[in-house]
Amino acid sequence: MTTRRDFLKSAGLYTAGFIGLRELVNRPAAAATGGGAAAGARAGFGALVDDPAGLFQLPKGFRYTRFGATGDEMADGLLVPGKHDGMAAFAGENGRTLLVCNHEIKSAESELGAFGKDLSRLGRIDRAKIYDYGKGIAPHLGGTTTLVFDTRTQRLERQFLSLAGTTVNCAGGPTPWGTWVTCEEVGDTPEAHSEQAHGYNFEVRPTAQPALADPLPLKAMGRFRHEAVAVDPASGIVYQTEDVGDGLLYRFIPKEPGKLAAGGKLQAMAVRDRKSADTRNWKKSAFPIGQRLAVEWIDLEEIDNPKGDLRLRGAAAGAAVFARGEGAWWGNDSVYFAMTNGGRNASGQIFRYFPSVHEGTAREAATPGFIELFAEPNDTELLRNCDNVTVAPWGDLIICEDADAICRIVGITPRGEYYVIGANTKRGRELCGACFSPDGTTLFVNVQNPGYTLAITGPWGERRG
Repeated sequence: MTTRRDFLKSAGLYTAGFIGLRELVNRPAAAATGGGAAAGARAGFGALVDDPAGLFQLPKGFRYTRFGATGDEMADGLLVPGKHDGMAAFAGENGRTLLVCNHEIKSAESELGAFGKDLSRLGRIDRAKIYDYGKGIAPHLGGTTTLVFDTRTQRLERQFLSLAGTTVNCAGGPTPWGTWVTCEEVGDTPEAHSEQAHGYNFEVRPTAQPALADPLPLKAMGRFRHEAVAVDPASGIVYQTEDVGDGLLYRFIPKEPGKLAAGGKLQAMAVRDRKSADTRNWKKSAFPIGQRLAVEWIDLEEIDNPKGDLRLRGAAAGAAVFARGEGAWWGNDSVYFAMTNGGRNASGQIFRYFPSVHEGTAREAATPGFIELFAEPNDTELLRNCDNVTVAPWGDLIICEDADAICRIVGITPRGEYYVIGANTKRGRELCGACFSPDGTTLFVNVQNPGYTLAITGPWGERRG
């Protein structure tokens, strides 16, 4: 059995790699600005400059490496799947970084799958490792790939399929015990020839050599249109978003921290004294920025339900309603949640949740956790439909955009200052999967269409603000 001491120890190992870079970044940033924002300097790394290759714009002094493109042959003889989405980075041996990357593919999209358009490579993997074989006619083509990347040489060493047979794997989240939880973003309508139920989370342990995870659905975490998860390293509680216009925020309290497959309890967030609160601010600004509101958590029943009505039953019981929950990330002793079309002009909101010191126990009623609206600019020059998020080693929130426009990587400082780290050169190319390497040198991000990964390096220590 995992003890709380063991759990916190593993969590500390997971986060320790960022501490040195955080100190490194903060020192030169203050010196370079003569006091930061107070001296009149704009936050960020400066203006973007044109990319001679016409692919991705970055500030002066930054560069990118492109790799892992859709259709490239991988180390296991399969093809890199398309629709790259959520992703996280883990420390490998000998300084390597292990990236686990989602692929948001359906069974009908064989031209984007790992087995080729004609499925001719399907026989290269063990059928028992494929969650949904689709009766051999339409196997489910989502899942994850794992990439082994050397940040010292900025070179991809190998890539391979690491979860097979799931569908529409959108986002997910890293755990303090060193795994990736990948989420199926599907509702109650099954794909053709399905053999299994879908709408679940799955867990993948990063490996440096080709290996497929056992495709075990984590049914106790609920069946709904999952988007992302974030884990509190102190408690092991998992927070989950739901990508639908009237979705909920969920938390999963595991029976044993670090062992999600052992089961647990699923709950939905409610704002205390505001039954079924509407946080979306579409009609009126009911949730002002920065106001912290106490929450409570509602137990949910029939969580493995094929009707797709879990959120409706939760809202009827008093749970708060959110606008298309997307990315989630633990950082700065809180959880950040992105609502991609929340706000007065539906261009996005960021919420922040501060867990109770007694989170998940009977004592939290006396000292509840708090939710606050961290950002809602209602200005597309600042933010356009936030999606995946991560927290930088220096504490800023880093956001991927998913809009019918030029999609950007946007940073927000703890003081609420916005800046742009990078941008696509073509419209409508969703950015996702932003995460930093454990050594802090490299920001990885996915471009979903046409499907590839970028490794971005540069003078991160010169961040102003």
